[in-house]
Amino acid sequence: MPELIIPPGLVCGIDEAGRGPLAGTVVAAAVILDPAKPIPGLNDSKKLSEKKREALAILIRERAVAWCVASASVEEIDRLNILHATMLAMQRAVAGLTVRPSSAMVDGNRCPSLDIPAEAVVKGDGKIASIAAASILAKTVRDGEMLALHAQYPQYGFDRHMGYPTAAHFAALEAHGASPVHRKSFGPVAKQLSLL
Repeated sequence: MPELIIPPGLVCGIDEAGRGPLAGTVVAAAVILDPAKPIPGLNDSKKLSEKKREALAILIRERAVAWCVASASVEEIDRLNILHATMLAMQRAVAGLTVRPSSAMVDGNRCPSLDIPAEAVVKGDGKIASIAAASILAKTVRDGEMLALHAQYPQYGFDRHMGYPTAAHFAALEAHGASPVHRKSFGPVAKQLSLL
């Protein structure tokens, strides 16, 4: 596994989870790592097993200089669009840090508007340790939210697809219509609502 870079200084890594799903919030995390307290095994959350992500999430919370997880609601996603809602969640995550970062590194090709210098890093969650840490926190928190929604709306199978557009999810939408936690501005959901 490649050694991820830990940039010097109070650099916060930022990543999100949940841009693609048809339901649930979009979650962002900001993490400032402590080079003196390394966390072995950090990687892009999508390349880790659920068990490994959960174990790393605990270590990140214990060893990071600062971390914060924030989200944008389904209503905000529908009102602003998913890109702007994602940027809003990222801004909230940075604002919630207990230590002010000197700069930010953001996974992807777009940066939210912040009052500190920010740099977008394509595939950053596989290159920069703090972005990988943020990807793990965002993913584990969002998966937890989707499991809670599954308890409320078991007919959609959120525990299996986490709200992503799978064949099973489309079939559930077809059978049950959209729930209050579905993103009404997303094509497949909008189509379902127009059939009702």
